[in-house]
Amino acid sequence: MKKILFITGNLNKLVEAKQLLPEFKIDNCSIKLPETQGSRKQIIINKASYALKVLKRPLIVEDTALCFTALNGLPGPYIKDFLLGVGNTSLHRMLKGFKDKRGKAVCSIGYIEPGKEPKIFEGITHGKIVKPKGRKDFGWSPIFKPNGSKMTYGEMTKIQKNKSSFRKKSFKKLHDYLLKNN
Repeated sequence: MKKILFITGNLNKLVEAKQLLPEFKIDNCSIKLPETQGSRKQIIINKASYALKVLKRPLIVEDTALCFTALNGLPGPYIKDFLLGVGNTSLHRMLKGFKDKRGKAVCSIGYIEPGKEPKIFEGITHGKIVKPKGRKDFGWSPIFKPNGSKMTYGEMTKIQKNKSSFRKKSFKKLHDYLLKNN
């Protein structure tokens, strides 16, 4: 069984990764990654490159974004800071003056090996930003309702969420790449 090192301190993400990559043994390591600013692509490249420099072995890093259409994609990859600063209720209120409540959840995964450029795999789920509903144990899940769903991610079970999960989509792309290239 091929081993992959997943750089995360978030045990929920680790469990999800193990479920989504069953053919691989996923170990995890939590190191302090630089919080750079820039595009989603540049952020994931910086994270992967830094982790490789420290650990010197093949690994994956992940970054999540929640993009509001009315705000030209913000908060985007800065959602963690926005959430910590203002919370879900205020994030929802940011769109109060806008008719457009559309958004997208994006998971970017960077896979890197020594001597190679990082590969980036993105999964995107389109939806709407809504008033918070459901459990609050997974970040901004209570304010994101995927298109075609009557529930927010915060109201869904993990099985329901994984059916439209942006993270599942990115891990599927990584999975297919790893099976083809390793």
